[in-house]
Amino acid sequence: MTLLLVEDDTSVQELVTAVLEKAGFSVDVAKDAASGHRLALAGKYEVIILDLGLPDMDGLALLGKLRSQGITTHILILTSKDEPEDRIRGLDSGADDYVSKSCVLAELEARVRALIRRKYNVKNPLLKVEDLEINTATRSVSRGGKRIPLTPREYSLLEFLALKTGQVVTRADIWESLYAMDPSTSSNVVDVYIGYLRKKIEGDGLKPLIHTRRGTGFVLGSDPGE
Repeated sequence: MTLLLVEDDTSVQELVTAVLEKAGFSVDVAKDAASGHRLALAGKYEVIILDLGLPDMDGLALLGKLRSQGITTHILILTSKDEPEDRIRGLDSGADDYVSKSCVLAELEARVRALIRRKYNVKNPLLKVEDLEINTATRSVSRGGKRIPLTPREYSLLEFLALKTGQVVTRADIWESLYAMDPSTSSNVVDVYIGYLRKKIEGDGLKPLIHTRRGTGFVLGSDPGE
């Protein structure tokens, strides 16, 4: 899943990006409000992480601009301004969460995951699809109690499908949300990784859980019928 970090401090950029990429996210970085605005309008991000002290525009002004232009992506403010009035102003301006740069980075990661669950109206970090379990906090997967090792890309795809269990997820949605920002990927990457997932979670004669809807996309869950 892809996040947008709008932050001009190089050291903060590198630290936050390293933590989030280790957690399995892809991170696009904008160093000022102008590029952050452009990327936010053009990209499909799960969460935007926004600094307030940008060199060309106040972060709250950028936040207001994005909201006025219909951007509904969850926005988490990450800033050194941590007085109660600052938090109130940020939340009232349209932010979905507000975190101090002095926080433990594990907390930032947890808050990002919580915002993603909120986006898909999912409260429990443990996603269950029949006997398949996906723990979004530990990024671990098991089926029938047996642990299934997945690569970061495989896990991201499975989690994305699980957040929309029972719904048809189009190839375009998967591409835009998971792979479009990675120049190393090709147009058939979605089908390739669907194949990888099927081998790992449906092997040894297990009941199929990923179903293809020809010309449309894929459904994770019990087969509702062709």
